Amino acid sequence: MLLSLGGSGDGGLPLRLGLRAGNTSDSTESPVALEECLALGLQDVVGRVADSKAYNQHTVGLCIEKKSGLGTRVPRTCAIRQELEAWGRQQDTLPLFLEKPGRPQQEPPRRWRGRSVLRSVEVEYADGHLSQEAIRFVVVHSSSLAQQETHAAATAYAKEAERGEAPSKQVTAQQYACAADAEAAIAVYEGRAPGHRGRRPRPWRSHTLGYRVEAFTHRTKRTRRGRPTKAEEPQLEQRYRVVVEVEVVEQAADDNGWTVLATTVGSEVCTDAEIFQAYHNQHSTVEPGFRWIKNPAAITPVWLEKPERIAALAMLTVVGLLVYALIQRQVRLYLHDQQQHLPGNKGLTTTPTTAVILTLFRPVMLVQLMLDTTPVLHIYGVQPHHLLVCDALGIDRGWYAAPSHQENSV
Repeated sequence: MLLSLGGSGDGGLPLRLGLRAGNTSDSTESPVALEECLALGLQDVVGRVADSKAYNQHTVGLCIEKKSGLGTRVPRTCAIRQELEAWGRQQDTLPLFLEKPGRPQQEPPRRWRGRSVLRSVEVEYADGHLSQEAIRFVVVHSSSLAQQETHAAATAYAKEAERGEAPSKQVTAQQYACAADAEAAIAVYEGRAPGHRGRRPRPWRSHTLGYRVEAFTHRTKRTRRGRPTKAEEPQLEQRYRVVVEVEVVEQAADDNGWTVLATTVGSEVCTDAEIFQAYHNQHSTVEPGFRWIKNPAAITPVWLEKPERIAALAMLTVVGLLVYALIQRQVRLYLHDQQQHLPGNKGLTTTPTTAVILTLFRPVMLVQLMLDTTPVLHIYGVQPHHLLVCDALGIDRGWYAAPSHQENSV
């Protein structure tokens, strides 16, 4: 079972639910999900943000045909992204989109810079015909992403260099009777042997392996037993082996940290910075809620025979996500308006998650005492930040206060 969800950008509230088979591909699901979003007829919606699976000819053509806004990341394998990344590296300076403090604080600030360009790409319309359309692409460079990719590349380089030593020795140790056999072995190593199907193997990313045939003289084993005489000439034969030449692929520092976004929203509607912000904010608004239903609120494996029961369970899960997202959004908005904060996992915070908010109420207890035949209620563990949450969610503070007549009786 696959839940296809669509959430709002102002808190990650679920707005659309689709139930699919578990083996449904993301590339085929994106156009269907987009059509369902358009069928909702939501007002005041500028556009929709999706991951890289939504970038294809059919999805972009559908958005252009329906005059709907779409913002998505272009996959790395697309030629247009590689072209635009090369274009971005040639620019001297790019406008600043966003700046955040470093993590940790002593690190330099994290900056995102970029600019949009128009490129003509091929799209597919609903009737199946293809057409060239001018699409707006936002080329973004992230300093934090560049740092992460540089560190990951250095780690991968060290592991790849260590991993490549043993195969190189094994290839060189193999001997062949003729040069043709050695050439055939090279074809196998390079993935171009007869009968090979599919893409050529590419096990090395930071190194380039070259192969060449080398002839050498090999001393053969004597056929006769006993110690050879001093006048006996050693028996030699010519053999061949494959020599592996490893060349390091130098990667420039400015090659890391690039992202390309594609959008059908015009520049007169949203600026480049607003397009980037819409895509960037999904990681702090929508994705945390979806991660919550994948792990803490994950559905225990259960056998449901009827499709109606599966749909009912999916609906209950999404309702739980809706309550979770509403609590988080309302508390964050209230803290922002009142300039207040709550205790978090690492000190005070103005953006607590619902899990943190519920954890704050764990020490709060209702103690019930019986004095003769009179019940006495006592609230234990209530702190000012608990009442602040009550105000944010519109909960009556009286729920966390003992009745006045009981306090007087005690």
